[in-house]
Amino acid sequence: MKSLQLMGLLLCASFSLELAAEETGKPMEMTVYRSPTCGCCGKWLEHAKQSGFKINDVISEDMDAIKARFGIPEKLASCHTAVVDGYVVEGHVPAADIQNLLQSKAKVAGIAAPGMPMGSPGMEMGGQQDAYKVVSFDKEGKFDVFASHGNAN
Repeated sequence: MKSLQLMGLLLCASFSLELAAEETGKPMEMTVYRSPTCGCCGKWLEHAKQSGFKINDVISEDMDAIKARFGIPEKLASCHTAVVDGYVVEGHVPAADIQNLLQSKAKVAGIAAPGMPMGSPGMEMGGQQDAYKVVSFDKEGKFDVFASHGNAN
């Protein structure tokens, strides 16, 4: 049942991105910074592309400098960092959560899926899924729960 709900959310997010693309004449662009050696980042990129984002893929040997440049709190760090419409997206955040952020126009610096939660987009391991939270954060380093996945309360 939960997989049907997730699929519904992803379809809605993809449809919303397609509508936004039709209105502006182009897909929503996202710049993704990632290490050349990280395979899960490539899988997450595919998830974002399949959800309607146009990806500018930037390979970097110094991800710590990228994270510092975009003000990502250390405790929220993950493997890759993306920027879309002025927001920072850290780690394996589901595309539906990114779309919700873009639609809500929340007054935050960005959202993050800290660590590398098993079962998140790009970290699929069969049917296994960790419960995890996507958190929003501001420029002062304050954060709050933005979305919960895998029965994370």
